[in-house]
Amino acid sequence: MISRRSLLAAILGMKCPRCRQGNMFKNKNFLPLNELMKMPEKCPVCGQLMDIQPGFYFGSAYVSYALCIALCAFNFIWFALLIGISIDDNSTYWSLGITVVMLILLQPWIMRMSRVLFLNMFVKYDKHYDQDEDSIARSRKTFSKN
Repeated sequence: MISRRSLLAAILGMKCPRCRQGNMFKNKNFLPLNELMKMPEKCPVCGQLMDIQPGFYFGSAYVSYALCIALCAFNFIWFALLIGISIDDNSTYWSLGITVVMLILLQPWIMRMSRVLFLNMFVKYDKHYDQDEDSIARSRKTFSKN
C-alpha cells in the first residue's frame, strides 16, 4: 500500500491535491525562472487536470496577496520582538527594507505556493483516486457553466 501524505506535507511539497503524490510543476527547482510556472496538463499519477478551466489561476493572485501580507506581518512581529521598532532611530526603515528584500527573494516560492493553495481549495483529496475514473469528469463539470 502506498503511504498517503498529510495535507500540509502535500502542500509544502507542491503535490497534486487529489492524490497528494504527483508533482504540480514540471521543474522542481525554481531556476530557470522562465520555466517557474510550467505545470503538466494532468497529474502524472492520478490524471487530475491541473488547469481546470481557462483563466483558472487568475484567482491565485488573491492567495498570493494574502501570503505576502502574512509574511509582512510575520516579519514585522519578529523584528519588533527581537530588535524593537522605534520612530527615534532607523529601525522602521530596516524593518521595511528587510521585508522588501524578503518578499523579492521569496517571490518564486510565493507564486508557486499560491497556485498550490488555490487548486487545493477546489480539488479535494480522494484516497480512492485509482478506483474512480469518473471523478475527473465530475470535477470538470463542477467548474463548467451549464
